[in-house]
Amino acid sequence: MTQAKYHTLFVVLSFFAIYFIWGSTYMFVAFAVEEIPPFILASSRFLVASSLVLLFISLTSGFKNITRPQLINSAIAGVLFLGIGNGGMSYALQYIDSGYACLLTAAQPLFLLLMMWALDRKPLNIKAWLGVFIGMIGMYLLVGQDTIVLSKMEWVGTGAIMGCLISWGIGSLYVNRKPMPPSYLLNTGIQMLSGGIFLLSISYLAQEPSTAWGSLKPITWISMSVLVILGSIVAFTAFNFLLKHVSPEKVSTATYINPMVALALGYYFRDEIITSQTIIAAIVLFIGVYFISTNKPK
Repeated sequence: MTQAKYHTLFVVLSFFAIYFIWGSTYMFVAFAVEEIPPFILASSRFLVASSLVLLFISLTSGFKNITRPQLINSAIAGVLFLGIGNGGMSYALQYIDSGYACLLTAAQPLFLLLMMWALDRKPLNIKAWLGVFIGMIGMYLLVGQDTIVLSKMEWVGTGAIMGCLISWGIGSLYVNRKPMPPSYLLNTGIQMLSGGIFLLSISYLAQEPSTAWGSLKPITWISMSVLVILGSIVAFTAFNFLLKHVSPEKVSTATYINPMVALALGYYFRDEIITSQTIIAAIVLFIGVYFISTNKPK
């Protein structure tokens, strides 16, 4: 097989990873939090994954060409992305459906655009404002369903996802402004390590009950394995590979595929509800995100 064919194969496999592996992680987190407290789950996931990544780096290329500011910036980004962002998502999935949670996170480009407009005072053109308006309608249709959000704790879970979007947005703006480690794999390892340590401290402060690891169900162990190996290592590596070899617009198409994967898996394996209003809300939200993602500012 020629080098060009190998490259094409890696691109296809990488897209499969960010489309379907990331889309499935919501379901696996929902399974895992049935037996493992959310912050212990998230911290264990990232501490194990970061240990494997950093061990691999130490045995191959080594820790080269990284400065102290880059190390600190990567650790802060890990707290924002994985500690607060992913930890909040794990907490929310105790109370809300995995497909609903993934649809909410599809609004991330909308939140990020509004944050850039508010913090950087960057003017938005008509197409961007149209995307924001349509996206808000989609969010209202999604959240305003009596059959989806019924109890107080479901509203708490929804609010936690909104907090995740804000933290992810702050993290995105932060890494765009600060020097980060030149190695994407090392950057990922540091972020997972700092996020895992942060989540472990949150678990301690929240006094989460200890986990009886020896009595966990097989589906919980399967979920943990998928989250550590596929979700945290394989998919992140694929994401970084794609960022270097294809356009960002193509990589961002995962925003549209992940919710569909999460909805289908949640419906089939967890008997989660998919209403006609959810489908309409998803379409409206995706249209808004499309206008934002394809917006070309001056």
